[in-house]
Amino acid sequence: MSSLKNIISSHKISQSELSRIIEVSRPTAIKILSKKRELRMSEADKLAMHLGISVTEILTESSEVEIVLKKRSTESKQAKKERISVPAENVEKFKNALLYITQKIGALPNVGQTVLYKILYFCDFDYYEKYEEQLIGATYIKNHFGPTPREFSKVIKEMIENGEIEEVVTKFFDKDQRKYLPVKNPDLSVFSGRELQHIDEEIARLGHKTAKELSDFSHRDIPWISTEIGKNIPYEAVFYRTKDTSVRTYEKN
Repeated sequence: MSSLKNIISSHKISQSELSRIIEVSRPTAIKILSKKRELRMSEADKLAMHLGISVTEILTESSEVEIVLKKRSTESKQAKKERISVPAENVEKFKNALLYITQKIGALPNVGQTVLYKILYFCDFDYYEKYEEQLIGATYIKNHFGPTPREFSKVIKEMIENGEIEEVVTKFFDKDQRKYLPVKNPDLSVFSGRELQHIDEEIARLGHKTAKELSDFSHRDIPWISTEIGKNIPYEAVFYRTKDTSVRTYEKN
């Protein structure tokens, strides 16, 4: 079975849903799954953004990547699969950041999944540039439309199943837009005062922008520019930012 079929099966995506995500007809989606028609790069990008994975994983015949969200793995280092380990406390920050951001701006017409991706990215990378510490510490990959949080799909699925957040599909400029609305209040005790202030500043700075505006802005950011498509974006690259995207005032030598 191809990587695409594995991915569709593991995420329980129907043929109709796949056609909606990649913006093709259902018969075309069936042809893609049966290998009678190739998946185009633009379509792979849309699916990757929806799932929060890299385009490489979709286009590769055998994907060997597994995401571990809750606890650090105690398995042998010789495990065959590459694991992305996110400490449990960071997952709680991820969840509560999503609840807090969507509580603040989730209902705005411009704020869909792509806008959330970019706000999370800038929250994380801007905080790291300012304070040389991680805020959420999520892993972001470079896709054609900008940085995508690799853990997003797993986290949001768990939150929906637990009744913490609601997923709705609306129209924005005649296109389907996937939105998330909080069902419960965030637990702000997981953040320090400085972290919460930083998130508020990012929401105020970026929350009114459209998905295209934020994608274009992220494309001018050195961490994104310097990373290969499908690869993890390194946090350390923030220290090579230009004035266009830098948020830190550096002392002159």
